[in-house]
Amino acid sequence: MNIITWNVNGLRAALKKGVLSWITEQSPDTLCLQETRVLPEQLEEGQRSVPGYEIIWNPAEKKGYSGVSTWTKETPQEVMLGMNEPRFGSEGRVIRTRYPDFYLYNIYFPNGRRGHERVEYKLDFYETLLATCDALQAAGESVIITGDFNTAHNEIDLKNHKSNQKTSGFLPEERAMIDRYLEHGFVDPFRHLYPEKEQYSYWSSRGNARANNVGWRIDYFLVSENLLPRVQDVIIHDDVLGSDHCPTELIIL
Repeated sequence: MNIITWNVNGLRAALKKGVLSWITEQSPDTLCLQETRVLPEQLEEGQRSVPGYEIIWNPAEKKGYSGVSTWTKETPQEVMLGMNEPRFGSEGRVIRTRYPDFYLYNIYFPNGRRGHERVEYKLDFYETLLATCDALQAAGESVIITGDFNTAHNEIDLKNHKSNQKTSGFLPEERAMIDRYLEHGFVDPFRHLYPEKEQYSYWSSRGNARANNVGWRIDYFLVSENLLPRVQDVIIHDDVLGSDHCPTELIIL
């Protein structure tokens, strides 16, 4: 099966740029969208429902902000919106779906912001999710986490790592959270398959960053270690336009 994750930076704007044609052509088994910034009722009928997919929405309470959506060909065994923590429930950041042999998390992780005013909130979000995933894995379950992590893990994951040492998204404490997930039984399959590959999934809209490939890899898949033998490939579709992020695809048996 293949799973595609994509921060679309506003679904209505992305649809106007033709992203639905690319999605239809790729026909992923599951599509995880982040930063949809829309309520389902704000979309046209042909955008709210796509043939062959069950579409799950978790919009933020604040209009035009955040939001995630999971499109799936296979009806999940169960669906959970958000996490069991009220302060993380209003921003529409999490959809968890259960399939026969794994749980799938579609997540738009918080941004720590330029002034670092939300870094603590972001780290608490990471910790809360990790505790839940620890419990699932301890119970023998397998987990796939995907989405916009809003953190570049290592220097290879962003072009200008030297000048971003004090920028949220590359702070030591944020990067350490990715380390914690890897220490708790998760693997970054892209980096496992391509340990020296410099490829990015996000580019700032300023300074011709995308044209000059001055980017960040912040859109990930993390998979439970026992799923790693099933991973066939992870593809960053950096030639696909329509957002300041590009789609990333996991192919798994």
